[in-house]
Amino acid sequence: MKALYNISIFFYSVLIKLVAPFNLKASQINNGRKQTFAGIKAIINHDRPIIWVHCASLGEFEQGRPVIEAIKRTHPEYQIFLTFFSPSGYEIRKNYELADYIFYLPADTKRNAQKLIELVRPELIFFVKYEFWFHYINELNKNNIPIYLFSAIFRKNQHFFKNTPWGKWYRKILSGFDHIFVQDEKSVELLNQIGIHQVIQVGDTRFDRVAEIALLGKNIPIVEKFKGDHQLVVAGSTWKPDEELLIQYIHSHPETKFIIAPHETKRSNVERLISLLKSQVICYTEATEESVMNKQVLIVDTIGLLSSIYKYADLAYIGGGFGVGIHNTLEAAIFGTPIIFGPNYLKFHEATSMVKLGIAFPVADYTTFQTTITNLLTDTQKRNSISNECITFTKQNIGATQKIIDKVFNNR
Repeated sequence: MKALYNISIFFYSVLIKLVAPFNLKASQINNGRKQTFAGIKAIINHDRPIIWVHCASLGEFEQGRPVIEAIKRTHPEYQIFLTFFSPSGYEIRKNYELADYIFYLPADTKRNAQKLIELVRPELIFFVKYEFWFHYINELNKNNIPIYLFSAIFRKNQHFFKNTPWGKWYRKILSGFDHIFVQDEKSVELLNQIGIHQVIQVGDTRFDRVAEIALLGKNIPIVEKFKGDHQLVVAGSTWKPDEELLIQYIHSHPETKFIIAPHETKRSNVERLISLLKSQVICYTEATEESVMNKQVLIVDTIGLLSSIYKYADLAYIGGGFGVGIHNTLEAAIFGTPIIFGPNYLKFHEATSMVKLGIAFPVADYTTFQTTITNLLTDTQKRNSISNECITFTKQNIGATQKIIDKVFNNR
């Protein structure tokens, strides 16, 4: 199985190089990986011990961030070495001030793993949520470097739980972790069933992150002026299928204001949205407090604002549910905002929990979308009740970060 794994890593790396001239993300990964080893050699300093934190992408970074910040606050003697797999994480957070070193993770080969570990010499490593790189884990084990996985969640249909050669091989990877911190009790049960017992349920560190965002959330005068006395729907991290539903509703409900923060903020995508909207529309980067007041739609064509914008929403629509999966629902829930999203939400523990509690609402098509959004906007009493339950739900789930820090550092 290791041979098949190595072949798959090799061909993926070749594919990245072949596609790089024609695809921005592939180009960023390819160029970023090329610079990793030289970059480390140029700046690494071993005057203080190093903790390595690896996040696949931006979403995992938001889960990893509370742990990084807790380490810096309670154990400032450590340096943080932060790696990303995806450009959507690295390119946005490459200047993150609390990490001492930030790089792309080289492809998972034995040689790369040995070289990176030799250069960095980490005292321990944290993987965030879904990272199971065989050679890195294997070489870390050989060097007796503790490995922790946190904010993880497991499902029965994953490779680990299948009685196949591939599944059995992947189980061995899990045994390489010193401890696994999971989001829910079901994950504990699944891991225990295959002989993985170094596991504990602590919850999702994203709750800690969004609680901090809510506490420090900034006021945005342009959004305040835009909303005025109107009801406001904030649609975050949207894709084309999400926007098709939204635009149809916008055209038939001019009395409601909408903020759309598309997942892709490049100009061509923003212009596509503008062309589809017949209503009064303006982009955030072009708006003033005066010019937004008579507009129906505000397009957020920049990053870093969405989490603070949710506090102005009467209702939030979270994008991605008609694709591979929904984006961050907790950023809206922490402000007590009722939430709507598409049908592909079952992989997300917090989303399934909110649906069961009746504070988030999946929609499958325009008919259910229209009915759901109209009911929520017109029933103030129900919306206020949901808002209170959202806040209670998020507050009850805060605290995973401290549990992780206590377990890891109290044992050292």
